[in-house]
Amino acid sequence: MNRIEQIIGEIEEFIESCKSYPLSSSKIIVPKEELSEMLVDLRMAIPDEVSQCQKIISNQSAILTDAKTRADDLIAKANEQTEKLVDEHAIMQRAYATANRLTEDAKIQAQGIVDSAAQEADSIRLSAIRYTDDMLRSLQTIIGHALDGSRSRYDALQADLQSSLDIVSSNRKELAQGMPKDDGINIPQ
Repeated sequence: MNRIEQIIGEIEEFIESCKSYPLSSSKIIVPKEELSEMLVDLRMAIPDEVSQCQKIISNQSAILTDAKTRADDLIAKANEQTEKLVDEHAIMQRAYATANRLTEDAKIQAQGIVDSAAQEADSIRLSAIRYTDDMLRSLQTIIGHALDGSRSRYDALQADLQSSLDIVSSNRKELAQGMPKDDGINIPQ
């Protein structure tokens, strides 16, 4: 309960505790000084409540700015990862081209040498296939790690954004409790 609501509650209790006016059920006798002191307390509490509302609003802006900064950082990191994967793919293409050239060279030499050249060509081709398979396995691992990392960063971003949204919604609800119903401000429940 905020200070304004507390003071209003005290005023209501004070009014209930006042004596009734003789021969009247709707009029009461109110000690003027005590009621005046309570009203002064109420007037003094209002600026504090307004200040708290302004702090909540400024925190909301900071939370949204922080969330946007984090999102921008995650996007930049994802772009860097994508560029690295593209570069690695180009390396893989060159490696595959090199393997194909080695295989072709082995076939040309094998035509001049009968049995031994055929065995040597098969050996080189198997090495190239193993090399290509190793490179593809490495690329598969890199892509898998990048995908897992992107997912976890995306999940963390969603969690941060949801947390920020929950805080903002909570602050708006708290703000709405202190406002009259007919002020024209529509704050969602």
